[in-house]
Amino acid sequence: MSTSSLGGAFTLPGTSLSLKRMGYGAMQLPGPHVWGPPRDKAAALAVLRDVVALGANHIDTAEFYGPGVANSLIREALAPYPRGLTIITKVGFVRGPEGSWAPDHTPEGLTRAVHENLSSLDLEALDVVNLRLGGPHGPDERSVAEPLGVLVELQRQGLIRHIGLSSVSPAQFAEARAIADIVCVQNQYNLAQRGDDEFIDALAAEGVAYVPFFPLGGFSPLQSSRLSEVAAELGASPKQVALAWLLQRSPNILVIAGTSSQAHLRENFASADLALSPAQVTALDGIGGGE
Repeated sequence: MSTSSLGGAFTLPGTSLSLKRMGYGAMQLPGPHVWGPPRDKAAALAVLRDVVALGANHIDTAEFYGPGVANSLIREALAPYPRGLTIITKVGFVRGPEGSWAPDHTPEGLTRAVHENLSSLDLEALDVVNLRLGGPHGPDERSVAEPLGVLVELQRQGLIRHIGLSSVSPAQFAEARAIADIVCVQNQYNLAQRGDDEFIDALAAEGVAYVPFFPLGGFSPLQSSRLSEVAAELGASPKQVALAWLLQRSPNILVIAGTSSQAHLRENFASADLALSPAQVTALDGIGGGE
């Protein structure tokens, strides 16, 4: 398997961070429902080491994955971190004692979250921090000014190098851009959920990265006869085709498919070498409108 290119590279705007377009998301490292320790700690550490060994240079994580579990595994597996590895984290949500998810956009909560990420990852500054807005089911339209202002102040203090946004609308992005330099947007998007098509194109025109979360459908895995047919044509898995479609969808898309399996990691990364024909792309594009 050739993974040297990993889909090419994209440089985050206004930075020297040239990220391979295929990265890794750490959400699946903790136990079931992103809660508690991993089922197999040794396997989780091996996956993280493989991420770097196979050529990926960015990992997406959050203190609330576990909580604290994903970050501690990343630190144990990879610190001292190899030169060129970018760790991207997010703040704005907390976990309840029973595993629930709740937004926390208070100045105190956001500041605490940044310091928790610094501590658990053993870093002096965070490369990129995504401000996770909205609710559990997607963006809302509330102003981003107050919570974003907190991150801008922490950036001024040298604790954050660059700022991104997660689960935001185009209007919120426009408001944020008037307050701070935004290097990336992380929203839900995949073959079947195409609500951000115009947003992706607008961000590409501005040179801003778009990072789809749940690229394979998340808690509702992608299932489609068209997807299966194209996969059969290519001798690939449906998951590989879905990831390859994202990489071909727009040059500013960065993929962070997550897994706790070394075999699945290699399968995911191999999708960067998969080339879809125009006819296959057209067939897959129809999935977003229903079959």
